[in-house]
Amino acid sequence: MQTQLDSGKTIQQLIKIVGKQHVMTSESETRLYRQGRRYGAGQVLAVVAPGSLVEQWHVLKTAVDADCIVIMQAANTGLTGGSTPFGDDYDRPVILISTRRLAGIQVINEGKQVICLPGATLDRLEKELVQFNREPHSVIGSSCIGASVLGGVCNNSGGALVRRGPAYTELALYARVNELGELELVNHLGVDLGSSAEEILSKLETQQYQINDIQNNSHCCASDQRYSHDVKQVDENTPARFNADPSRLFEASGSAGKVCVFAVRLDTFEKIPNQVFYIGTNSQEDLTEIRRFLLKDLPRLPIAGEYLHRVAYDIGAEYGKDTFMFIEKFGTSKVPTAFAMKDKVDGYLEKFNLRGLSDKFLQLVTKFMPNHLPKRMNEFRDLYQHHLMLRIENQDVEQVEQFLKQYFTSRGSDTHSGRYFLCNDEEGRKAFLHRFAVAGAAIRYRDTHRSEVEDIVALDIALRRNDREWVETLPGEMDEKIIHKLYYGHFLCHVFHQDYIVKKGVDPLKMEHEMWHLLDDRGAEYPAEHNVGHLYIAKPALKNHYQKLDPTNSFNVGIGQTAKLKYWK
Repeated sequence: MQTQLDSGKTIQQLIKIVGKQHVMTSESETRLYRQGRRYGAGQVLAVVAPGSLVEQWHVLKTAVDADCIVIMQAANTGLTGGSTPFGDDYDRPVILISTRRLAGIQVINEGKQVICLPGATLDRLEKELVQFNREPHSVIGSSCIGASVLGGVCNNSGGALVRRGPAYTELALYARVNELGELELVNHLGVDLGSSAEEILSKLETQQYQINDIQNNSHCCASDQRYSHDVKQVDENTPARFNADPSRLFEASGSAGKVCVFAVRLDTFEKIPNQVFYIGTNSQEDLTEIRRFLLKDLPRLPIAGEYLHRVAYDIGAEYGKDTFMFIEKFGTSKVPTAFAMKDKVDGYLEKFNLRGLSDKFLQLVTKFMPNHLPKRMNEFRDLYQHHLMLRIENQDVEQVEQFLKQYFTSRGSDTHSGRYFLCNDEEGRKAFLHRFAVAGAAIRYRDTHRSEVEDIVALDIALRRNDREWVETLPGEMDEKIIHKLYYGHFLCHVFHQDYIVKKGVDPLKMEHEMWHLLDDRGAEYPAEHNVGHLYIAKPALKNHYQKLDPTNSFNVGIGQTAKLKYWK
């Protein structure tokens, strides 16, 4: 371990590179960066925020030369602690590099592709592409909370948009520590930028390259080329996508911070006019048959299909209301700033043993605000426990409506028979926003009910594509330990998020491990689209990917419950 003198010297070197105001060492300054949105926290020697790619390279060199562990962090919107330190049992000091200041986006190939720097957000990218009538890989969910583009690629995230699949590219510029412990820059971006690290990084950031410097190699993909085929195979006995799928691990893609990524090159997608159907039913069979029709018989894949159970609907309506209304009024770009302000307030209040006070205050305020959800949605909430939102391309709307009408008519007087309606623009927008506000609602519930709630067990699972019994039934002894079960997810690819708010006194980690066994018995994979973080165990293919990228175990150490010692000892 470094001595205090060595640590002081390292900090001084970092200050010389980025300036004193961008090197944070105090508990209050580093708090926002040291703890995950939902899970995980630990100590750091310093948080450093470089202002250019060249500065990031020199910060990285300083950290490696000082034998420090490096954790790369973009927006810190993850839910598994995957970009924060975890615990205090590291064998070397930890330097966390925040890339928020490196928010560059470069549109290339007439808007059909982009090059994104480390701090670029999905929200900003979406706005940049409006003039080209195109969209990024993800425009809902992650973009609502200010997630970074690079974070999605590194963590196998996304997949809500059915035609696009999980975030993926084979074109990236990144640094790694090789087997000899030497820092090296790898330019697989497909852009000729020179030879030395400083030249490459400087020319990229200032966009000092020409059109003929951009290589368009058909052998290197900038998005997942086969997912749209895979998701349609509804009779296959395996999941459509999951974090440890070896076929979707390539250098920066799925790297989970085991390298330092400076830029990724990604495809963009044509913006397609669409409409939203809202479906309610009390039968899982109804939604299964609808899913099979959409994936097998519709000429074009739906754009999105999101599921929400009634309990998740209710918790989201009450405890995600302020998030919903904030985004409605101010847009997604202001969400990270709001979270940062709230974190500062929470840190101050905790000094006076007032943990959770800000959440209780916000919850009280929202009680006096008018109902924010459309009338027809709330009517379906009263009638049905299963809710499905479908975003369908305009030219397929008539065929989908015809199928739904015939299907529910054929069900006749069946007590489980459901209904549907075609949303107007406001209803469609609010339906999807409500679905994604649910993700943070369980956290708010926990933080306002500390006396009753021990914690949240949050699972992110991929069921088999042919699984008809997708509604979970827990053993009675496990069920009685839970206050609320929130089920929601990306229904067409059978990826579900399952949040369990557990009673006071229950061991959440023990319960989670018990649930893993149930999922194994069902043939599920987990996590499906989130970083394994410090919550899940990295399966062999994923662990091998990490070890190949980072043979000295210098980056994001301990991820996936792997070894924390140098050289993976």
